[in-house]
Amino acid sequence: MISPLAFIHPEAKIGENCEIGPFCYIDANVVLGDNNKLMNSVTLLSGSRIGSGNTFFPGAVIGAVPQDLKFRGEETTAEIGDNNTIRENVTINRGTAAKGKTVLGSNNLLMEGMHLGHDCIVGNGCILGNSTKIAGEVVIDDFAILSANVLVHQFCHIGSYVMVSGGTRTAQDVPPFCIAAREPVAYCGLNMVGLKRRNFPLDVINALHSAFLILYQNSKLFNERIEEIRTTVPKCKEVDYLLDFLVNSKRGFIGK
Repeated sequence: MISPLAFIHPEAKIGENCEIGPFCYIDANVVLGDNNKLMNSVTLLSGSRIGSGNTFFPGAVIGAVPQDLKFRGEETTAEIGDNNTIRENVTINRGTAAKGKTVLGSNNLLMEGMHLGHDCIVGNGCILGNSTKIAGEVVIDDFAILSANVLVHQFCHIGSYVMVSGGTRTAQDVPPFCIAAREPVAYCGLNMVGLKRRNFPLDVINALHSAFLILYQNSKLFNERIEEIRTTVPKCKEVDYLLDFLVNSKRGFIGK
């Protein structure tokens, strides 16, 4: 199941039952797990660590050196979990000395032409749309959806279960469970459709709705709004996660 037209470095480690198409290039210091499918012209460069059951479409490049001037050739990795779909011309750079690795979890869909920069951490079940570009050291939590042509500034944090509208660009954090859109980017409501599709209980949805009303429709100081959410909104792990996200935001979060 390995094309004679593919190049595989003798030091690369290839798992069982992998399909490797013509003109693929697999470098030294690459680990490829079991049951992966590489269509034609896929490139896995040094430092790539691939789990099992992933599908790579033509032109994907994994593990290229970071596009970061502070990179000095240190040994770093680009780590990919299991059962991801990596579409055409996706690029995932490996890490720098900052974190040492770029990480993509499992069960994600990365659409055509999107870029994942150095030292990014992406969770599980995310969808990253066509031509979306993620700068270095961004964190994207589980089940986030970023539509096509989204631009994310370095060091941003994107919360779980968000929907970021196509063409949006953000230089601030996007709180979990919400919709982000417009120019400049703004909070556009709770991601009701996404939460219902994921079978969130109605009481949790109502609690999150109440929390966001306090956060975005209240003129009090930030610390006062956080305290009001803590004391008036019914407690659940989702509200706790939202509060932790907001309190620990380093770039500030999007406005309304």
